[in-house]
Amino acid sequence: MSSVINSTAPAALPAESGDEQRESQRTHGRAAATLAPPDPEVRRTPERRQFSAAYKQRILAECEHTTAPGQVGAILRREGLFTFHLRDWRAAQQRAHHAALAPTRRGPQRLRPTALAGELQRVQRENVRLQHQLKQATLIIELQKKVSELLGVTLPPPPPDATDEQH
Repeated sequence: MSSVINSTAPAALPAESGDEQRESQRTHGRAAATLAPPDPEVRRTPERRQFSAAYKQRILAECEHTTAPGQVGAILRREGLFTFHLRDWRAAQQRAHHAALAPTRRGPQRLRPTALAGELQRVQRENVRLQHQLKQATLIIELQKKVSELLGVTLPPPPPDATDEQH
């Protein structure tokens, strides 16, 4: 009876990166005794766990290769994951797979309109409108000058500009 096999002990896994080691140590009972007790302070916003792409692929591959019933659940418990993690990761993997196989359009790609592009178009339209108004005002001033010349009305000289006196 001295050689009891623990069925929930993790199998030998490939080398893990630093993030993956912390994730697995946090959930494994054997490493939990060596970690410091959790901080009882309540944080303002909870920290979301972030998993690396390599970690997700490793877990998905491990779940794909299970044969006995209940092994996927054991993997999830060991890693501290939920079934929605697997569901979302599989869906993302399928989307990426389909996107990689989708035909790509040839030629220059159309740019999607952004907020700055909309602002640029608005400013350009306003610029055209103001240029038209300026052209109209210039024509009216020229017409007034010609009428004053025909009628013999002398216009008083423009007042000296404050900026002219400084220079």
